[in-house]
Amino acid sequence: MHSLKPPLAMKRPRPPTPPPLSPASTKHTTPPPPPVKSLHPNTPPISSKKPKSHPKWVPLNLSQTELSLPLTFPTGQTFRWKQTGPLQYTGTIGPHLLSLKHLQNGDVSYFIHFTPSESAAKLALLDFLNVGISLAKLWEVFSENDSRFAELAKCLKGARVLRQDPVECLVQFLCSSNNNIGRITKMVDFISSLGTHLGSVGGFDFHEFPSLERLSAVSEEELRQAGFGYRAKYITGTVDVLQSKPDGGAQWLLSLRKLDLQEAIDALCTLPGVGPKVAACIALFSLDQHHAIPVDTHVWQIATKYLLPELAGARLTPKLCSRVAEAFVSKYGEYAGWAQTLLFIADLPSQKALLPSHFWDIKEKKSAKIEDSNSCNIDGNYS
Repeated sequence: MHSLKPPLAMKRPRPPTPPPLSPASTKHTTPPPPPVKSLHPNTPPISSKKPKSHPKWVPLNLSQTELSLPLTFPTGQTFRWKQTGPLQYTGTIGPHLLSLKHLQNGDVSYFIHFTPSESAAKLALLDFLNVGISLAKLWEVFSENDSRFAELAKCLKGARVLRQDPVECLVQFLCSSNNNIGRITKMVDFISSLGTHLGSVGGFDFHEFPSLERLSAVSEEELRQAGFGYRAKYITGTVDVLQSKPDGGAQWLLSLRKLDLQEAIDALCTLPGVGPKVAACIALFSLDQHHAIPVDTHVWQIATKYLLPELAGARLTPKLCSRVAEAFVSKYGEYAGWAQTLLFIADLPSQKALLPSHFWDIKEKKSAKIEDSNSCNIDGNYS
């Protein structure tokens, strides 16, 4: 795969003038063929001695029922993927820079802009997209238990839960504390820029997410000057704690995938700036804890309208957060976090406008005014 960086122009010494050719040798000499030029504007010239295939879009064998890019990437799971075209999103997974887009029939294809290994890039992409889990089968089960979910699923197909790198997911949600989308994205972009630059697509620069070792070299003051505010101490403090783990912080986080949900939540809450709700986000989006339920003001409103109406008007407390999570798991089972993700997306203002009005026949209870419909509460989830 070709690097996006243009080749460096290098001056070569002028070769000595060859002796004149005899008429016989001139007769049979033909000029060497010129080097083959790359048809891709962001790749270096292809050597005529080692021809390579040009980058192309490759079918991912995922229908829109299994993956909707607009319902997966810009809905709060990750802040590192950018929209780089109509129904096209670009991001990095480890050292791989890739784009995904919907074809005319709704299926998804991918394009590798940069990678050390094409086979490794595809495997990383499939893992990131959680393709081992059939969304259609999950939603069939959810729909049997919830007629409203069944109706929503017809309109909002393909809202998939990602399987992110735990370090990357953790740092992003530390940035989200009491924040809005614009500022979260700027903070995450700043952190990302500390990693290796992999290329530019659609006017955006993309970097491999920095290692914990690289992040440990960044001071709290540097982050504060970059606009992180009090979150700076949480990020540097968390990096320090992770760096002190015997087997390394990245490996410690990966090990949480093998624990029970509550054990994973408790372990995450030992990190500076991580409370139960941020921990639930990290557990759901990166640690294979599929029944984790991040409960914030938004999810609380959904629960009191459709699952626990008897609690409408009550003040959300840690005890009630646990009760809401239990209600979701009781209704939707071991993949309750996936069901909650769709219900959360359906309640976003951008999606409400696209749904038939009969979905909102239930009169909404009056609640405290939320400053920004796209903002996060103090524990990092969207409200």
